[in-house]
Parts: sequence; structure tokens; C-alpha cells
Amino acid sequence: MNKKMKGALGLLAVLAITVGFCFLGVHGAKDIKLGLDLNGGVSITYQTTEDNPTSEQMSDTVYKLQLKAQGYSTEAQVYQEGSNRINIDIPGATDANEILEELGEPGTLQFADSQGQVLLTGDDVKNASAGMTDQNGSRQYIIQLQFNEAGAKKFADATAANVGKPLYIIYNDQIISAPNVQEAITGGQASITGITDYDEATRIASTIRIGALPVQLTELRSNVIGATLGQEAISTSLRAGLVGLVLVMLFMIAVYRLPGFVASLALIMYTGLELVLLQAFEVTLTLPGIAGIILSVGMAVDANVIIFTRMKEELGAGRTIEQAVKAGYSKALSAIIDGNVTTLIAAAVLYLRGSGTVKGFATTLAIGIVISLITALFVTRALLACFISFGCTSPALYGVRKDVKILDFIKFRKIAYTISAVVIIAGFLFMGMNKASLGNLFNYDLDFQGGSSTNVTFNEDMSLEEIDAKVAPIFKNITGGTASVQASKVAGTNEVIIKTRTLTTEERTELYKDLVDEFQVDEAKITTENISGAVSKEMKADAVWAFLIAIVCMLIYIWIRFKDIKFASAAVMALTHDVLITTAFYAALKWAVGSTFIACILTIVGYSINATIVVFDRIRENLEDPTKRGDLANVVNDAISQTFTRSINTSLTTFIMVLVLFVMGVSSIRDFTMPLMVGIVSGCWSSVTIAGPLWYDLSMYAAKKKAAKKAAEKAAKVEKKSQKMQKGRQV
Repeated sequence: MNKKMKGALGLLAVLAITVGFCFLGVHGAKDIKLGLDLNGGVSITYQTTEDNPTSEQMSDTVYKLQLKAQGYSTEAQVYQEGSNRINIDIPGATDANEILEELGEPGTLQFADSQGQVLLTGDDVKNASAGMTDQNGSRQYIIQLQFNEAGAKKFADATAANVGKPLYIIYNDQIISAPNVQEAITGGQASITGITDYDEATRIASTIRIGALPVQLTELRSNVIGATLGQEAISTSLRAGLVGLVLVMLFMIAVYRLPGFVASLALIMYTGLELVLLQAFEVTLTLPGIAGIILSVGMAVDANVIIFTRMKEELGAGRTIEQAVKAGYSKALSAIIDGNVTTLIAAAVLYLRGSGTVKGFATTLAIGIVISLITALFVTRALLACFISFGCTSPALYGVRKDVKILDFIKFRKIAYTISAVVIIAGFLFMGMNKASLGNLFNYDLDFQGGSSTNVTFNEDMSLEEIDAKVAPIFKNITGGTASVQASKVAGTNEVIIKTRTLTTEERTELYKDLVDEFQVDEAKITTENISGAVSKEMKADAVWAFLIAIVCMLIYIWIRFKDIKFASAAVMALTHDVLITTAFYAALKWAVGSTFIACILTIVGYSINATIVVFDRIRENLEDPTKRGDLANVVNDAISQTFTRSINTSLTTFIMVLVLFVMGVSSIRDFTMPLMVGIVSGCWSSVTIAGPLWYDLSMYAAKKKAAKKAAEKAAKVEKKSQKMQKGRQV
């Protein structure tokens, strides 16, 4: 078999796989779980058995129920309604009775001894999870318990007093498990063994989790609610994604020619594979999730841009096509691996430590990174090999990079620092102004600060599009348009649920009058309750801790990989710069800060660290060149200038995707894409003008400090020698 025949068969094989993944992805797209905004779900309202629970009890209960509801979907929403009710919205579900049966009625949990003496309660339990061990080939199912600080001490005393006796776990006066105590257990963690199967372990662990609530709840009502966004929102977002994908492909072909065409084929495979894995991992997809996937398509070309830019450099140095392709992949590998691993570390931490939107975002991010690595490192390389075997070896098909003009970024750095500092300081000033005018640093949306939920029963069944066109404007007029208005329907009825910022008594009166005058509804069928934010303070704390831990983990990884803490420090400072720039725009333009704010900031973090790593990788490479090693300013200027094309092209492809979403998408998508565009520009700015110069300044500071230390040590030796000589003369 000759070379061309092998190339043809290889090309057909790759194309067949691409078409196969696309077919599977598109064909199975209907099986992807959709969130509340796209497909609605089940809404369950619980009420406390006691009339006046404390705010701390309600807040703790909301958070624990959020953890329970995430077993159905990471996008489940739990929020307080009124003073003693809690609402749970679970996306994708259609049978309220089935969910109620599986969720169970939250009750009281107790740990008791054989005499019925209560030793611990649900307040002492922090978490419970099912697990599995394998000892000598024998599989055992267990339940892992984790207690809080007070519970750990109580559990240690309880187990010490009941060694060899059963400890009864009682839920709503029924014994759900009675493990024998083998020894006194300290440390706040324990395992229950002897479980027959994993389903039983999961059921018991779930019961313990939901029973570990500060208050007892009973079901008040349940219903199936419709999507908060109409079909138009989905179709326009998908059209925007398709248009953006085509524009990115055209851009890649125009700039990188044949390799760009190959990358476009890989992007098609990427999209199909993404859809397949969304189904496989049962990821709940929301509208911001669609935006995140479309954004990841724009970011997926990053690895290809790095490789193809390297190939152009090699061709410019006189290499053959085969040599240029091999060298391009080899030299780009470290930057691609380091950039994606740091982002994967962030995704892993966010998934393990975060909750709600953060966990869903982390899942989508991780899937996108893995697929982009596969398509960039294997698919595009295989396709290029096929075309080369066909005889596509003319440099004109690949493009030859001319000599790079070296710009003095080090000289410009003080101006760049000043510009960034002015924007960041202005952001803090706007936060202060917002605090004075709005009462908060930012314009918090319903997800963060809660609001009012108004139930209206109309005389006719209105479509969501009609509600958006006729009903929503009345609410926006009342609220002044300072926050979003979210509408959803109760399936099988004429009832509509509309959430807004908190309404005053006067605003409620005016709203009821307007609804009665406009739609002739019965005022008795209009009710309004204040609700808490779906993003609780615990979830916010989880997101902040996940963010901080992710930064620390990335810092450690960069430190180890680059063997220089200054690289890690500069990277984190550049990353913090991008977050502060974006939040400055949130404050200045009063963009609504809701659940999408978290996803937006996390997207910018992943994008920023990836762009910075590419520059640092080239600095590291230039430091190994003996001709450049002595002058750090030239090392940095060369590195940034050499990667400048990559920084601009990657930012452009990503910006194109987001811009198309902004132009073609619905208002909720625009709320998400505007900050992203700021973040993309900020990430490009920091990777080009901030990150490298920061490393330079840190290196120069360290060098001066080291030189000063050596000078001091030398002076001390001279002084010591002088004193010794003087002492000798005296003797």
C-alpha cells in the first residue's frame, strides 16, 4: 500500500469518526438533561412544623437541602419562602409524586443507645455518604459519617460508653440502621459496615443527610413548573452558536490555511463529542451552560493556534513541512499541557469544594478541556499527516512566519500598570457609590439577595412568550428595572410564578391593581411572598473557598513545573488583576450579579491562567538560550513578542463566539456575555502587558535583594577581618 493510499484511508477514518460523533451527539441531544430555565421541573414547598424557627435554623436547613437536591441535579435551586417555608426546584423532573417519594419527608434524626437515651441529633451530623471498599477481593459497602466539632465529641463519648453494643440511628421514630460499636471513635469520622448493597448504603446515607436538619419539615404543596425561558431563547442561542462556529472556522482557514481547515474539522468533532459526553455524564444543561459550551468551542482552538504558530516559525527557519509539523507539536506541548492542567486543577477543586452552579460549571469545563486536548493533540495531527501523505507539502498551504518584530513591553510596563490600577481603583469607587445608592456593593440579582415571588392565576392559559411580552413589562415598570424579572408557568394550570426584587407594600398594591385592570384577574388569586436567594450564604462561601483553594493549587503546580515561585506569584497576580477588572465593570455599569456571575468569573479565571502560561512557557524556553539568559528584559520582550500573535488570535476567536451570542442571544444571555467580553479583553491585556513584566520586576527585586545580601555578607567579612587585625596590633 503506497503512501497516498494510507493517507486516504487515514483521512476517511478520521472523517468517519467525526461524522459518527456528530451524529451521536445531535441524535442524542434530546436526551441531555435541561435546567429549569430550558425545560422546567418539579417545585416542592416544605413548611416547618414549628411556627417561628430562627433565621439561623432556616439558613442551615436551606443549605443542607441544597446538598440533598444536588443528588438530582447540580442546578437544583433551594430558597426560603416567607418565614417558615422552603422551596426546592429540581430541573428536568416531570413527576412530583415520584420526587417526593425519593426525596422523602425531611424529619428528625437521632442516635440512641439500647435504653433509648438520645446521644446525638441531626444537628451534630455534618455529612453522610455511601462508599465501597475492596478487602482481599471481597467488596464491602459502607456509609461514611462526618460530624461537626460538637458532634465529634458527643460521638466519641457515645461510642466509648457503648463498645460491643448497637448504636441505633432513628429517623422519624423508625430505626434505619443499628451498627455495633467495635471501639471508641474519635476524630469526628466513622464508617458503618455490613451494608448488603450500594443502593441500601445510598438510601441510608441520603436519609441521614436529609434528617440532619435543624427543623422538622412537612410537605405544603408540589407542582410541575414550566421553563423560565421560551423555545425562542434556546433556538436563538443555538443559531448563535452555529454562526459563531462558522466564523471561527473561516478565521482559522484565513489565517492558518490548510492547518486551519484541519482545525475546523477537529472543531466539528469537538462539538459532537461534547454532546455525547454531556449525555454520558448526565450534565444538567442550563442557558448559561449553553453559553459556556459555545465559549469553550472558541477556546478549543487555543491549542491549535499555539501549534500552528510554532509550525510557521519552524518553516520560517527553513524546516521542511514534516520537520515543521513535528517540531511544532513538540515545542508547543509543554505550554498546552501546563495551561490545560492548571485549568483542570481549578475545575477539580471547584467540583469537589463548590456547590450548585459552581459544580455544574466545573463539570462542563473539565469535559471541554479534555476534549480540546484530544482533538488538538491527536485528531489535528492525524489529519495533517493524512494531507501530507497526499502530497500537500507546499509551504504556501501552511504559511511562513516572517521575523518577529521585538517590542519593548518592559519599557511600557509602568504605563500598563497605571492603566490597570486606574480601572481597578475606579471599580472600588463605584462599589462605594453603589453601597450608598443601592445598599450593596453590586446590583445583586434574585439569586443572591432574594426578592418577591408573586403567583397569579390568569383567566386563560398564556404562553411564556405572551407572558414575556404582556405581563413582564408590568412587573418591570413597578420594580424600575433594577433587577431581572423571572417568569415560569405551573403545568396544567393558568397559574404563573413571577420573581422580582423585594416589593414594598405600596408596590404590591399598585401591582395588584395593574394586573386586575389589564387582565381582569381575581385579586384573591394573586399572592406574594418574600423569598431568599437561591445562592445561599453557605454556597457563596463554598464558591469563595473553592476559588481560593484553586488559586493556591494552581500556584503550587506552576511553582513546581517552572521551578520558580516568581512565575507562580506573577500568574496569580495577573489572574487577580483580571477578576478585579471584571468586577470593576460589574460595579460601574451596575450589571446584575446573580448565579451567572460565579460562572462568568470562573470562566475568566480559566481563560486568564491559560493565556498567561503560554507566555511564561516561552520565557522559560528563552532562559535556556545562552545568548539571551543574561538580559531578563530581552528575555521577556522576546517571549511576549513571539507569543503576541497567539494571544491576539486566541482572544479574537473566543471574542467572536461571545460577540455573536451577545448580538443574537436573548437578554439573559447578554447579561452573561457582556462581562465575558470584558474578561477576554482583560485576559489578553494582562497576558501581554502585565504577567511577563510582573515576573521581570519580581526577578529584578529578588536579584537586588540577593546582591544586597552578598554585599552585606562581604562587608561583614571585611569588618571582621579588620577588627581581627586591629586586635592583633594591640597585642
